[in-house]
Amino acid sequence: MKILVINGSPKGKFSITLQTFKYLEKLHPEHEFSVLDAGQKIKALEKDFSKAKEELEKADLIIFSYPVYTFIAPCQLHRFIELMKENGVETEGKFATQFSTSKHFYDVTAHNYIRDNCFDMDMKYIKGLSADMDDLLSEKGQKEAKEFFDFVIWNAKNNFFETAPEKPSAPKNLPVSVPENSEAKKTGDVVILADLEPENKQLESMIERFSAVFPRKTRVINIREYPFSGGCLGCFSCAVSGKCVYKDGFDEFLRKEIQTGEAIVIAFSIKDHSMGALFKMYDDRQFCNGHRTVTMGMPFGYLVSGNLSEEENLRMIIEARAQVGGNFLAGVATDETNPDEEIDRLAKTLDYAIENKYVPPQNFYGIGGMKIFRDLIWQMQGMMKADHKFYKAHGQYDFPQKKWPRMLAMYAVGAMIGNPKIKAKMGNKMNEGMLMPYKNFLKALMKNKKSPA
Repeated sequence: MKILVINGSPKGKFSITLQTFKYLEKLHPEHEFSVLDAGQKIKALEKDFSKAKEELEKADLIIFSYPVYTFIAPCQLHRFIELMKENGVETEGKFATQFSTSKHFYDVTAHNYIRDNCFDMDMKYIKGLSADMDDLLSEKGQKEAKEFFDFVIWNAKNNFFETAPEKPSAPKNLPVSVPENSEAKKTGDVVILADLEPENKQLESMIERFSAVFPRKTRVINIREYPFSGGCLGCFSCAVSGKCVYKDGFDEFLRKEIQTGEAIVIAFSIKDHSMGALFKMYDDRQFCNGHRTVTMGMPFGYLVSGNLSEEENLRMIIEARAQVGGNFLAGVATDETNPDEEIDRLAKTLDYAIENKYVPPQNFYGIGGMKIFRDLIWQMQGMMKADHKFYKAHGQYDFPQKKWPRMLAMYAVGAMIGNPKIKAKMGNKMNEGMLMPYKNFLKALMKNKKSPA
């Protein structure tokens, strides 16, 4: 087979992810491997996509290879996929799969994103592999990579692939009415962060209505107007100082103009099952803050133009981003059904959250994601010094191994219930014992007549 590896890493030939395919190429000389450095050469590809198109159309199997950056693939690969669609690359009937490396922080949403775009381009998608960035250095990782590739080739030979779902319907873009804005009477500072193209009047109307009905002052920051030098390079130059290697000033702009607001409302139109390559560049460049949840406690909201109800993966990303960051997601207003009502509800809920400093506890998305970061930063504290300092200061090193009294108590309980005679005598006393602290709390509350707050 003619196999084209789309190298989505901005590091080009220095990509750790790419090394797996060098390994597979040595194992399988019967196949013709070639690499297209989409991540590193994205600016050149924007100027001339003709050679890339030719390589894509010659391939029998296309493999998207990339490191996972902030829930999805790097912005450079996002843009490459946009260019594939814009240039009308003939991919119908070609086999496609993916291979990513990461520490498994939301690799599932990254894989869903690539898969959904393969479906858009009528490719025969075969389930990909998500590896740890160090896997290739172990016998287990080498075995898994080889078996994955063998499985992909077997699927291709048998013409087996995943069945594509129905393609998303055309955006409804229901009209939005804009009432008069009485900005002079308002106080506060809420940032509306938008990817706003001049011709996108629909999203502009949604922003205008939100600003009009929201009882606090808002300011719109259009990231399309920011002079980005490029997407995150994954160079880790910011790991110690927090200073980005680019000289476009984005790190300071982020901290002084965006993260200083009372809340952030993100406004975008759905593109290619995501917020688009430009917003992905913004997300990736936030790595100047490392893995630090610097907006913890700040409420977020979303204004989304497009059929979000059909984008399960994007909805997961929106919720997970808030959960991991320790932010209350005040709502997501779309223009699918009743945009005026949804925007008004978002405005009221966000105002309540700011006024009452409402921050609910994290669910699995947040707790699970942060435990991955906790272990990662603990191991890499020598390099990620700013992250390490932040995690120590905010009590994010919540290792269960430190809870020795509880662990010893569980050993005692385990010994008792493991003994049939003792267990028979206990009867229902174990359940009663588990309830005892709660009964004591409620009894004390009634006695003192104090509010839980």
